[in-house]
Amino acid sequence: MPPETSLTKRIRRHVIGRRRTYFAAAAPGFEALCRDELAEPGLAVEMASIVDGGVEFEGRLEDCYLANLHLRTAGRILMRIDGFRATGFGQLEKKLAGIPWELYLPLAGLPQVHVTVRHCRLYHSAAIGQRVADCISSRLFNGGINGRGKKEIRSDLSVFVRGADDRFTVSIDSSGKHLHKRGLKRHPGRAPIRETMAAAALRMIGYDGTQPLLDPMCGTGTFSLEAALIAANIPPGWFREFAFMSWPSFSPKRWEYLKGRCEAEFTDRPKPLIFASDRDSSACRRLETCVRQNRLANSITVSRKDFFDLLPAKITRGKGVVAINPPYGKRLGRFEESQALFSAIGEKLDREYRGWKVILVAPHRTFVQKIPFKLHTQHFFHGGLKPVLMTGKIP
Repeated sequence: MPPETSLTKRIRRHVIGRRRTYFAAAAPGFEALCRDELAEPGLAVEMASIVDGGVEFEGRLEDCYLANLHLRTAGRILMRIDGFRATGFGQLEKKLAGIPWELYLPLAGLPQVHVTVRHCRLYHSAAIGQRVADCISSRLFNGGINGRGKKEIRSDLSVFVRGADDRFTVSIDSSGKHLHKRGLKRHPGRAPIRETMAAAALRMIGYDGTQPLLDPMCGTGTFSLEAALIAANIPPGWFREFAFMSWPSFSPKRWEYLKGRCEAEFTDRPKPLIFASDRDSSACRRLETCVRQNRLANSITVSRKDFFDLLPAKITRGKGVVAINPPYGKRLGRFEESQALFSAIGEKLDREYRGWKVILVAPHRTFVQKIPFKLHTQHFFHGGLKPVLMTGKIP
């Protein structure tokens, strides 16, 4: 029997046909949103539970595909492939050598190895990472599976090793690029909010795509684009590729079937309910191009307007959601300037958006006091900053 046929059978038995534990990374404080997403139709995975750094769930390989495709608040999805206790390098190497790496990694080069350790006797992450790379190389290339000696070649795949209290968990990254990179944007912008965080905010506010949404300081259009995907029932991973497409277990036909099943659920709104605007004309032009290229013009209208000149009653009759990510002082101006801008935003909202739901990103916790009404607040990390996400309803 040729080795390829034998390997294919092992992959089918141990990877495709087996239930495994997966890990969905989520931002601190937002794990419950990710867990709730996993329970929704289209995913409905079993035994999802919040753990340190995200959510663990059980499922088959197909569930891993669907989690990457559907999850709006997760940063990446890892497949757990082994777990063991090790207190010395000899013990670690023996455990690593026993992992059938050829079932999970293509014969195209060594993956990147990422190691974190906490409360372990093996505390040198670089030394651990080197052992992992050596074991993979020995198994796949140096007389193992193909014996072609590609030790120096690096692939785009990643292996994650986490040590805690002398117990190590080995995982393969199924996502590749961070999942906030939806594949929609080709235009850069200043002070953006990540798509995963925008999706979390929209979820917290109860946005389902049927209400009007105003994005009056749209910048790169993150809130508008995320809202458009929700309104059209398009999965956030629809426009991109994933690391699992390079796995030996990947089935292109099965993947196309799963995507086709999702496409049948797309919704075509009769008229746009998402209104993006900015005083920067170049930002508006870039967003308009993005909307047109991704066929979202039925969902989003883009116009050049200053937030302080905009009257919501002239844009839409019904009350909806207003989402604002104002310029951060650290990047776009002095702290005092941003503070004054934030105070003016609060006054404008209180005067003209009463009864609206609001998403407001405060660049600093002291800015929260500038808002004349009470909102739910939650910190998050972004680019070395610690902004505050504010959500609620304007009384």
